[in-house]
Amino acid sequence: MQYTFIDSIHRIAASQWNALLEDDHPFVRHEFFAALEDSGSTTAQRGWQPHHLLIWQDSQLQAALPLFIKQHSYGEYVFDWGWADAYARHGYDYYPKLLTAIPFTPCRGPRLLGSLDAEQLQGMVQALQSQARALGASGWHCLFPETTLSERLISLAAPQRLSCQFHWYNRGYRDFDDFLSTMSSRKRKNILRERRQVAQQGFEFEHKRGEQITAADWDWFYQLYQLTYLKRSGHGGYLERGFFHQLGRTLSEHCLLVCASRNGKPVAGALFLYDQACLYGRYWGCLEEFHHLHFETCYYQGIDYAIEQGLSRFDGGAQGEHKLARGFEPVLTFSNHWLAEPVFRTPIERFLLAESDEVRLYQQAAQQHLPFKREG
Repeated sequence: MQYTFIDSIHRIAASQWNALLEDDHPFVRHEFFAALEDSGSTTAQRGWQPHHLLIWQDSQLQAALPLFIKQHSYGEYVFDWGWADAYARHGYDYYPKLLTAIPFTPCRGPRLLGSLDAEQLQGMVQALQSQARALGASGWHCLFPETTLSERLISLAAPQRLSCQFHWYNRGYRDFDDFLSTMSSRKRKNILRERRQVAQQGFEFEHKRGEQITAADWDWFYQLYQLTYLKRSGHGGYLERGFFHQLGRTLSEHCLLVCASRNGKPVAGALFLYDQACLYGRYWGCLEEFHHLHFETCYYQGIDYAIEQGLSRFDGGAQGEHKLARGFEPVLTFSNHWLAEPVFRTPIERFLLAESDEVRLYQQAAQQHLPFKREG
């Protein structure tokens, strides 16, 4: 096996990279990484230096691993600021670190593209460890991988960390009313009241897909995206305007824009990506605040769309216990972490074991607050 690290997604042809994909998951496509890179959203200056790993056998590309050299922990959604602080207090540098993740996207999915047997996977991890040491990186982290890869990495000195998200599952519902019929009377009435109050405020919704989303639509949505980040974080967001435009040109078949209008004026919107199985809620913004508009635009419109298209799952993004009352179920997500400095490995492994117990208990407690009718 030969291992090559590239500083740009454009160092490998899109056809070669995409040929490794087993499904149409949008976030690991060559086009998605290119949109991030070409727009200036993932650069060394931004602390997101592309450093993707290509794995070759007999001059044939057998596997690839999205990889970045990180100079901070922003935009990851698996929080290790405490680890960085512990390193600093003991006189060690936590940054740079190597990171396998989808920038600014806490969606579980493929991380290792292609197929490696156990011996080959061990070789890949050893190559990552050698690269980390050569770069002076504190370690390698793999965020939101699929369950199988995460379990395989545990035995390769990359212990697992658990977190909890809330996903909606399609149980073969005919329509939204059919979905609501599975809920207790009180929870069903609450959702119906929220949707009714949005309608009474005069809102109309339009679903735009693919090439229906114009350049003007992308400019408008970028304004909403910036306003949302300014309200929450005091900065204009991680993504540049060009990212959204390029996404619309090169991955239009994966894009859904839900536009909310009142008196003929667009005032709010939500951007989703989707594949053949899943809808992914990504970004939201509004020009004015309205009662229940966020829930309608980001969740109920998404559920409507997932049912209409026969999608099996709706990933509404990180965090958000408010999703429970709307039928989103608590699910475990995973990350794996290898640290180069031996002195930190045992304490962090102990922390992860204790934290995992807490996360599992949290998931079990959250399940008790689901709105569905109780059997028996």
